[in-house]
Amino acid sequence: MQVAKRGCSPTVKRIKHGEHSGVRPESGHSSATAPWAAVSTPPRRKAPLSPVPDHPSALEGQCSTTRITILSTRVVAKNLLALLAAMCYVHVAALVAEYLTRKGMFKQGCTTFRIITPNIDEEASMMEDVGMQDVHFNEDVLMELLEQCADGLWKAERYELIADIYKLIIPIYEKRRDFERLAHLYDTLHRAYSKVTEVMHTGKRLLGTYFRVAFFGQGFFEDEDGKEYIYKEPKLTPLSEISQRLHKLYSDKFGSENVRMIQDSGRVNPKDLDSKYAYIQVTHVVPYFEEKELQERKTEFERTHNIRRFMFEMPFTQSGKRQGGVEEQCKRRTILTAIHCFPYVKKRIPVMYQHHTDLNPIEVAIDEMSKKVAELRQLCSSTEVDMIKLQLKLQGSVSVQVNAGPLAYARAFLDDTNTKKYPDNKVKLLKEVFRQFVEACGLALGINERLIKEDQLEYQEEMKANYREMAKELSEIMHEQIVPVEEKTSVMSNSLHIFNAISGTPTSTAVHGIPSSSSVA
Repeated sequence: MQVAKRGCSPTVKRIKHGEHSGVRPESGHSSATAPWAAVSTPPRRKAPLSPVPDHPSALEGQCSTTRITILSTRVVAKNLLALLAAMCYVHVAALVAEYLTRKGMFKQGCTTFRIITPNIDEEASMMEDVGMQDVHFNEDVLMELLEQCADGLWKAERYELIADIYKLIIPIYEKRRDFERLAHLYDTLHRAYSKVTEVMHTGKRLLGTYFRVAFFGQGFFEDEDGKEYIYKEPKLTPLSEISQRLHKLYSDKFGSENVRMIQDSGRVNPKDLDSKYAYIQVTHVVPYFEEKELQERKTEFERTHNIRRFMFEMPFTQSGKRQGGVEEQCKRRTILTAIHCFPYVKKRIPVMYQHHTDLNPIEVAIDEMSKKVAELRQLCSSTEVDMIKLQLKLQGSVSVQVNAGPLAYARAFLDDTNTKKYPDNKVKLLKEVFRQFVEACGLALGINERLIKEDQLEYQEEMKANYREMAKELSEIMHEQIVPVEEKTSVMSNSLHIFNAISGTPTSTAVHGIPSSSSVA
């Protein structure tokens, strides 16, 4: 999609081609790391070439014209992803908008762009530099930049954000009575919302995969030693791919005999490492949201945009083994908070802090069963139900061959001989989750029955029989009547309000110290 069909102004052409100063990419880094560039400051400063600092705070003191140069250079960097280019344009446009606002030439400044990305706050400090007196932007430059933003967001499949950009452009064209441009913009908006509808129905838009990458080895990584980053990778990038790429990148730099990949995702004690090697630890992580956030972020796009908290989990047992039976299986949940939100102008963002929570065996059972309920409900409430995914979830929930999963938790923690081993509130909580689980399975079976064709009727009856058998066994274990729900016509709209029945308090973001684990990657 080409948003702007007219020719670019000379200023924008220079921005697009990185011609504001002598700029070159830093050869020591590939697209696997944060984009870097070397810039020369305006002649009056007589400063030598210097690499762009990895931490944006280090840019303080550089003038905002240099900041624009840095960002615009990243737009044309080799192998730069469309989304990174789009976000660079957003940041450049925000700087120009702030400049025009302070000159009284535009009504909406830098903060207006916060609806697109909260990262824009870092640009506000750039405007204080005296170097801005030497530049001359006008409304036409801003318009060209905004249309480049929209074009980049389209290429990056961020169709939902195009309207926010056009809200800044449309009033100017209305003031100018430029009806041809307005017609073009509204046509593009129509197509953008059509694309939103399309990708929501198909579920085929993949907006990225995330990894925690840690570096160890002061002799090799210097200031990077012990640092952790969140890396954003395209589509469904596997762990093996980014691991191999990072291994090659640093093998080329340090020598393959000096680079070691840490396969374990647990905590690393630097004292246990050999100082002769450079160590890299790569862990797949998923975006983390508390329950309140999930209620506000209703769409897949909202759960992948402007995110800065990520999670991964590690199983362990008190005996020291990684895996054990359900009655001894614990897990450690690690929540990482990055200093900026994704998407950003770089592929990686430093981790600001992390929080660890250890779940004991019954808490693991509560967490795993709650996930199953949430997944079933999400599938059932979709505008266009994905029947394949629904049937796979049903198989993993009610089929005889695998129902050792849910029922194993019930036998281990809710059977008469075991309940006394665990706190009453946790036992009550797990019982409530199982009631919700039976209800969600019944709803899913009802929806599946309405969607299937004749060739799957026998399979459906088999799943219904397994479902009734599961409900019967749960009734015996819990000593209460668990009634199978064969079909529900309406989707339950509320989340699991587990505490309402137990303590009379509203559902919180933590279950007796267990943070919500519902996450969407």
